[in-house]
This record gives sequence, C-alpha cells and structure tokens, in this order.
Amino acid sequence: MAAGEALVRHDPTVEDADHGYGVAVTASGRLSVAREWTPVPPGLPFSTVQLTRLDEALTLSSRSTGLAFSIYLGALGEDTRDRAEQLHAEIGAHSSEAVLIAVSPGQRKVEIVTGVEAARRLPDRGCNLAVMAMVASFKEGDLTGGLVSALRMLADQAGSAPRK
Repeated sequence: MAAGEALVRHDPTVEDADHGYGVAVTASGRLSVAREWTPVPPGLPFSTVQLTRLDEALTLSSRSTGLAFSIYLGALGEDTRDRAEQLHAEIGAHSSEAVLIAVSPGQRKVEIVTGVEAARRLPDRGCNLAVMAMVASFKEGDLTGGLVSALRMLADQAGSAPRK
C-alpha cells in the first residue's frame, strides 16, 4: 500500500448507496434482496362498482315485485338450510313477503328461503333455476353476476306487485 492511498472495503451489512438496506452483492455480482413480508389484510368481497350493481338489482327486484329481497354472504354452519331459515326469520314482521338468498362460498352452498306470501309467487322450480344460474356464474368466478342474475330471474318469476 502506497502512502496516502485509502483502502476501501465493501461491508454488505452497511447500506449500499445504490440499492439501500437489505441488499447484498454476492461474490458473483448477483444482488441478493431481503424484503419484509407484510400480509395483505383481507378486503371486502365486492368492489364499489359491484356493490352498486347488487344494490340496484336488489332495489329493482323489490320495487317491481313488492317482495323484500335480501342477500346473505358468509358461512352458514353445518345445517345450511336451518341457518338460512333463521336468518330469514330475523327479517322480522315482513318476513312473509321476504326472499333471502344465502350464499356460503367457502362451503359451496346456496339456499333460497321464501316467506309464506313470497312462496305463493315463487315456486320451487323458479328458485331452483335461479340457484342453477348462480352456480354456473360462481364456477366462472363471477359472484356478483350470479347474484344479479338470480335476482332478475326471481323477480321475473314473481311478476309485478299485486295492486291494492
């Protein structure tokens, strides 16, 4: 070493001016990058646009038929039918004119529960067709489209609200 020369040593634990912390240059010249992994928090199952489509379909179905349509999305437990009927009963005083579409994506289950008055206008056959349409859309990964299609089919099946 000659007088006045400085010896520069590369220390990979020190911040690299070109690459920042967590980067080391290997002997072959390749960069080894360490990044902190932060899990993405679970988001909502629907975007704002999808929620708007669902809201519009629910509103139009309810207005045109006079029936109260609602959707439940979540786990239904072991006895899916019983839980869906409990949810329908929680609607309260208007449950006889109510239609509940309960979907448990994790369980791959769909239940449609109708109140006494709604059942007169929505036969089981119409509900089964709506379930089949939903399942076809769900298989394609279109949760919103399946629910909107089912609401339209059920509204068409129920017909217009009776005049009072």
